[in-house]
Amino acid sequence: MQFDRKNHNDASLIALYSGLLLPRLIEERMLLLLRQGKISKWFSGIGQEAIAVGATMALKPADYILPLHRNLGVFTSRDIPLERLFLQWQGKRAGFTKGRDRSFHFGTEEYRIIGMISHLGSMLGVADGIALASNLDGDDTISLVFSGDGGASEGDFHESLNVAAVWNLPVIFLVENNGYGLSTPNRDQFACARFVDKAAGYGIEGIRIDGNNILEVHDTIRQVADSMRIDRRPVLIEAMTFRMRGHEEASGTAYVPPTLFEEWGRLDPLANYERFLLESGILTPRIIDELRARHLRAIEGGVQAMLNEPEIVASEHDELEDLYAPAAMELAEPDDAASSERRMVDAIGDALRQGMRRDERLVLMGQDIAEYGGVFKVTEGFVEEFGRGRVRNTPLCESAILGASLGLSLRGRASMVEMQFADFVSCGFNQIVNNLAKTHYRWGASVNVTVRMPTGAGIGAGPFHSQSNEAWFTHVPGLKVAYPASPFDAKGLLTTSLIDPNPVLFFEHKGLYRSVKGTVPDGYYNLPFGVARIVRPGEGMTLVTYGAGVGWALAMAGEMPDAGIEIIDLRTLLPWDRATVYASVRKTGRCLILHEDTLTGGFGGEIAAAIGEECFGDLDAPVMRLGSLDMPVPFAGPLEHLFLPKRKLREKIERLLAY
Repeated sequence: MQFDRKNHNDASLIALYSGLLLPRLIEERMLLLLRQGKISKWFSGIGQEAIAVGATMALKPADYILPLHRNLGVFTSRDIPLERLFLQWQGKRAGFTKGRDRSFHFGTEEYRIIGMISHLGSMLGVADGIALASNLDGDDTISLVFSGDGGASEGDFHESLNVAAVWNLPVIFLVENNGYGLSTPNRDQFACARFVDKAAGYGIEGIRIDGNNILEVHDTIRQVADSMRIDRRPVLIEAMTFRMRGHEEASGTAYVPPTLFEEWGRLDPLANYERFLLESGILTPRIIDELRARHLRAIEGGVQAMLNEPEIVASEHDELEDLYAPAAMELAEPDDAASSERRMVDAIGDALRQGMRRDERLVLMGQDIAEYGGVFKVTEGFVEEFGRGRVRNTPLCESAILGASLGLSLRGRASMVEMQFADFVSCGFNQIVNNLAKTHYRWGASVNVTVRMPTGAGIGAGPFHSQSNEAWFTHVPGLKVAYPASPFDAKGLLTTSLIDPNPVLFFEHKGLYRSVKGTVPDGYYNLPFGVARIVRPGEGMTLVTYGAGVGWALAMAGEMPDAGIEIIDLRTLLPWDRATVYASVRKTGRCLILHEDTLTGGFGGEIAAAIGEECFGDLDAPVMRLGSLDMPVPFAGPLEHLFLPKRKLREKIERLLAY
């Protein structure tokens, strides 16, 4: 292994050695604690330390790094206190995640590190969002995100590189090519000879380096990063390396040919660099002993603090309290002094426009939302007022853009992501349910992201443009879900979504966009989440619904004036207004829950179960549900009519009242 000191002075070379030595010594101590049962799991980076250490020490403290579970050197090189790092690994309250996640699955704004989730590739899009915020803010920071060779097979890798290339984002995509994705060798992962060959496909630069040579890692990344601060662009770097232990300790290494350990053992990054420094007269045995002793004292102090820290006392209140970021926001009351009749699509456009004017850092992203104005023309004219920097057409990808929305939020920018149709959110499902939803609970960051979801059937759009998929998300703690039925509610709830420090899935029924009109205040206002509206009072029965179901219910109540139907529009599903529903059910003694979503697994089942548990003694009849048929949404008009529950509404009401 050849080392080129270039312009490094002796102090710089020794600092790199010290940085390389510390994570190796920590690992040796942790492996001992693992065998003693003092920690539960360990992902070893022995043999790969030069990449994490060299890359981190090459960047500025203000640059963001998004590491993986074998990048201990990132955390040590950013001088995170060892005590707190060790407490994190043992699941203690004083760790970064309060015992809620393990290993390096956390972020810390203080040290500009955003850790991984277990779904590999997911953080690459987040790095895009962080870099986008840097470009919009006009600073010179960059982001560096790690990927393994296995994780680079994920769709997020391809989406994120493409977005970064199209948007000229200053992201270093650093692939640690250690030859295996857990036990799967590279020959079973991809057919190309080199990762850098992929770079050309995205129109970006690709560089291959010796990942075990800390000077080559450091100097290459320093040079690339400095150039990216001026010429804003992404770069793909492939670092060749090898891990000398298993994917994690329990998996072992039986699947690796012994000759590879012999070959790569001779290329150990610490031993080779140490030999170079000794032979160059830069390092002496005395200096090595002093550095080892200093590091070992710090490690032992951290270990003792970890072992002495008491175990977590579980508190249901504390855990649920931290599920959402506190929404300490002042809500503007509606002012009816100046109001106009608006269609729902216009009210939604008003909410976005006024939200953009009030928050100059708010960014809108989605397919065709810029000059074209979106397929439903909600953002028509926005580019002319707010510019393409804040109203961004995206490539045809959902996952990377949702990841970028999280990255923007981590940099203090709210964002709105428009799904062209709610059906397409399935392509970004992981980012929503595992990244957006869990981030605040895991390590306390706010996630100010609104995902707009044009949803619903009734317009002959078939099975891939008509699904009501709100129940996919009402099961996910950490999300909020809104589903307005009127222009007034749509505007007031959307403006609230844009300022809420939590991720919101905002469902908009396409069939209501231009068919429903209502009086809407011209000015800015907010409506609170979790507050239902009694649309029509009654004494005979309670009908709970939302979205298009509100219009169906009102029409049927007009046809059945003697039924005494009290109609409740939930408006939001997470949270949902239990108090209003329970009070109505206790008054009427009968309840029907109506929604457009298919019956089995629909959110109505959750409401029905809650009513049965809380109001059983007040019921004069079983709680009934009415939803669409359990089938995909068909295209042809007669079939779609058969699918929707509207045709059965009268029959269901009559059955409930006759019980």
